[in-house]
Amino acid sequence: MARTKKGSSGEGLLGFFALLPWWVCAALAVVAYFGLHALAEQPPVKPQAGPPGSQFHALAIDAMVRGGATALQYVLPLVLLAAAVMSAFQRHARKKLLEASAQGQDAAAINGMTWHQFELLIGEAFRQKGFTIVEIGGSGPDGGVDLVLRKPSTNGNETFLVQCKQWKAYKVGVNVVRELYGVMAARGAAGGFVVTSGRFTKEAGAFAEGRNMRLIDGPKLTALLAATSAPQPTAQQSAADVTMVVCPVCAQPMVLRRAKRGPNAGEAFYGCSTYPVCKGTRSA
Repeated sequence: MARTKKGSSGEGLLGFFALLPWWVCAALAVVAYFGLHALAEQPPVKPQAGPPGSQFHALAIDAMVRGGATALQYVLPLVLLAAAVMSAFQRHARKKLLEASAQGQDAAAINGMTWHQFELLIGEAFRQKGFTIVEIGGSGPDGGVDLVLRKPSTNGNETFLVQCKQWKAYKVGVNVVRELYGVMAARGAAGGFVVTSGRFTKEAGAFAEGRNMRLIDGPKLTALLAATSAPQPTAQQSAADVTMVVCPVCAQPMVLRRAKRGPNAGEAFYGCSTYPVCKGTRSA
């Protein structure tokens, strides 16, 4: 995706810390304050016997360290607290985007997003699937990788790379898929995803076959968002409300419902939990 130019170094530092969970930023703010405060309160270094030049050098370094700690003991915790607020806000925004896109029932909600919102949406969808997400954006020297996914495995954490292409790239070609595959090989990634709200060319699909890559186009993306945002059973729900019956169409869990209209009104049946993306049913 196209990117705007980076902001100042302060904005970059804030954005970097905002990639962390909010509670990590808050904890780092506390540690940073007390650590830097203790350093700033250290007594000055006393002059030692020796050449005047070496004494001046030691005193100058000590003054710079204590002076820097005195300033940073307030600045760095404030930056970290601001990053914690930004991180919490972004997490809330991701959930709202996921809910809105799933409720939209078509591509309109997704197509109206900015590239950044689209990346947040895809990241939250994978997070709901159990991945740990690192949002890096595609402007760096990483082959256009937008997200790095990590998931525990028997051999440690497996890494998956994701490239996002919004609706403006309606037909995603083979060059995009080939480029991501090259980055996967260079970084030793376990797999990769190319996600678009549009479509892939036949050449792109053919290249991905036989490789540990998954191409997620518009319909598959809609199904993914609907599945990840499906309501989970709560403690108040009885066993009769939620069932482990599997949908015969898409193999997703099914929910016990009652027909509201038609000749079978009032009768119970099992409907796919991803409805209206999938309209599979089973008799109760």
